[in-house]
Amino acid sequence: MKPAIGSYAVDMSTGRVGRVMGHEGPYVQLRPFGGGREWDCSPDMVREATTTERLRAATAYANRRSRGEVP
Repeated sequence: MKPAIGSYAVDMSTGRVGRVMGHEGPYVQLRPFGGGREWDCSPDMVREATTTERLRAATAYANRRSRGEVP
């Protein structure tokens, strides 16, 4: 599966939610919610993020930001 650029997906090998930034070679490039360093994921280990997973990632980022852990 190659998710659409701009959509949110879950890296099933780590459980991390990321925004799809592109497709480079055989990999899907994901960026963490709120920004940060992209990582490559095998297309067979990616699935579309549910609304609950996207909200959970957004809440976790907002909490880290309120504690000053991320800019």
